[in-house]
Amino acid sequence: MTTILNYLWRIWLIIIAFVLTIALGIPVYILSFNKKNYKYAYKLIRLWCFGMFFGMGLRYELINLTDKKIDKNRQYVVISNHTSIMDIMLPCILFPNHQLCYVGKKELVKIPIFGTIYKRICVMVDRSSARSRADVYRRCAEKMEEGNSIVIFPEGGVPDDTSIILDDFKDGAFTLSSKHHSPIAVFTFIGLKEMFPFDHSKGYPGKVKVYFNDILEPADSPKNLKLSAFETIKKTLTEHR
Repeated sequence: MTTILNYLWRIWLIIIAFVLTIALGIPVYILSFNKKNYKYAYKLIRLWCFGMFFGMGLRYELINLTDKKIDKNRQYVVISNHTSIMDIMLPCILFPNHQLCYVGKKELVKIPIFGTIYKRICVMVDRSSARSRADVYRRCAEKMEEGNSIVIFPEGGVPDDTSIILDDFKDGAFTLSSKHHSPIAVFTFIGLKEMFPFDHSKGYPGKVKVYFNDILEPADSPKNLKLSAFETIKKTLTEHR
């Protein structure tokens, strides 16, 4: 019975994703042709994220592990661990006062309808191409000049090995922070790996714990920023699993 319910839940994901992507994605695609309209497009993107996340029966609890506050007048590089496709909705939900632009893998362009919209509003990277990885900094800089904060999952994707608590971080987010003097907002997501897993027999809706770990200022070197962020998230995962 559990397996059947899990498959039904996943079918519901396909249905809700299709409906929301058609209803909200087409206006986003049209608005994306004029940079001045992105602030309106982003409102629809946030609505899509709310619909996907809460429509799947997921909830979240925000737990602050720092006294630092997000400043609505500053641009950030937002990072977190990455354990599920549902992770991507949370930054948009958590940042109501910031336009966010995601750095994501080029392969997602292949998804029908979604991929067409995705390549208009995100910075795509082909991780197998050194040229593409290097060009990310230029394109992210352009997005930040347009008023966007940047979301990067520094693991580079969801680890294939489910036993990995936290995969090695790539350099991109930390180099970007240092080059463009933008602070890094560090979050840890706990629970989605179990709720929306790789094993079809175990998925279920529930509450995700979102830990706001820290804001790292870009005064440090990229290497030290990466180490600090990695250790912060790994410690949270270890202590609060």
